[in-house]
Amino acid sequence: MSDNKVLLITGGSTGIGAATARAAVARGYRVALAARTQSKLTTLVDELGGEAVALPVTCDVTDKASQQAMVATVIERFGQIDAVFANAGIGGKPGGFTGADTDVWKDMILTNVYGVGLTIQCTAEALKASRGHLLITGSAAGRATISGSMYSATKWAVSAIGYGVREELRGTGIRTTLVEPGMVDTPFFDESPEHALTDQDIANAVMYALEQPASVDVNEILVRPTPAIED
Repeated sequence: MSDNKVLLITGGSTGIGAATARAAVARGYRVALAARTQSKLTTLVDELGGEAVALPVTCDVTDKASQQAMVATVIERFGQIDAVFANAGIGGKPGGFTGADTDVWKDMILTNVYGVGLTIQCTAEALKASRGHLLITGSAAGRATISGSMYSATKWAVSAIGYGVREELRGTGIRTTLVEPGMVDTPFFDESPEHALTDQDIANAVMYALEQPASVDVNEILVRPTPAIED
């Protein structure tokens, strides 16, 4: 059990973030859920049992002031932050490096890379105070060469952030876990992938890392769907 620890999740209204919130609350955590869309947050908070256990926070992760306000709101309500799941991210569109919509690139890079960096910076002092746990959503795409994929490039950057911040935080008591899902069936995709993990599968991985004793630092979790059985 968590002893009512507080977990802050960015990208917390749907998909992996929402599944992780459900899993965490079921284990006794209080959760703060940050996302851009207030209506989705409100619906999920009601499902989880109300604002005594789940705090909705409207936040644009690409804006530093918004993230600072997010942290202040969580501290004001719950008094502490024991774990942070930097999970907010968006995908790309077809076009490769030579024909893609560059405005889509900009939004994706700001969310997937800059937003993660801001979350780390804005929550660092709270995590140092609690000797807490930083978790970051990377991707199997950040470990492979994918033709023409700026999304993959952003996730390579996230992997580098995960490795680098772990070294920076060494000796502070903060544990750092990079969670790297393969294909996951979430609202991230317009159509459900034929062969994919569920958001609950990734939530299970997050909770595994969180529930290890303080002496155990799970650095990295790569989760892929089991290959389809061949006829």
